[in-house]
Amino acid sequence: MEIERINENTVKFYISYMDIEERGFDREEIWYNRDRSEELFWEMMDEVHAEEEFTVEGPLWIQVQALEKGLEVLVTKAHLSKEGPKFELPLPNDKKDLPVDERIEELLDHQFNPKGSQEDEPAFEDDLEFLLHFKDFEDVIALSKRPGLDKIKTSLYSLADKYYLYIEFPEQEFEDEEEIDNILSVLLEYGLESNITIHRLEEYGNKIVGEDVFSVLRKHFS
Repeated sequence: MEIERINENTVKFYISYMDIEERGFDREEIWYNRDRSEELFWEMMDEVHAEEEFTVEGPLWIQVQALEKGLEVLVTKAHLSKEGPKFELPLPNDKKDLPVDERIEELLDHQFNPKGSQEDEPAFEDDLEFLLHFKDFEDVIALSKRPGLDKIKTSLYSLADKYYLYIEFPEQEFEDEEEIDNILSVLLEYGLESNITIHRLEEYGNKIVGEDVFSVLRKHFS
């Protein structure tokens, strides 16, 4: 496993699929078995702590990127303050210390358009994307009956006895961050944020509803 210390609160490491299997983990189960994926994560974090003295205290921000031959993981520790957790993210110097509820858009913009916007190459539109999973389909039906959710783009998948709701907040529809926060609060009452990527769902999952999930469910489960 390759480990890179970014700063005092952030570390990045890469682990190959071969290394994962040599540790006794199946390549597929780390995506579908939450207990096994957490076991692998904390085993890697023990190794990071031993080599870099990176002590885990308080909330963490974790980003996992699936590459062709392995996983790249970025872990950032939060600073606790009266205003709540703050994360020192690997962003430009003037944008590092952001409250949790304000960091998402800056992070996505930096990740997908790191060189800044260019008028002739609009590489990324600031649409926020989230993926929730549900153990019970009844929870998805109950969520569909909540008001104020029809502006978001949605699609519904099933995979390994779970249901996944892919959500997009179109930039042109959501200029108010508070509105996004309110909708997310409602969504998280019914489902849990998932670390599976939409690409994995499209490849291995079963698409149940391609768009306008809530209106479709209300039509069939009134």
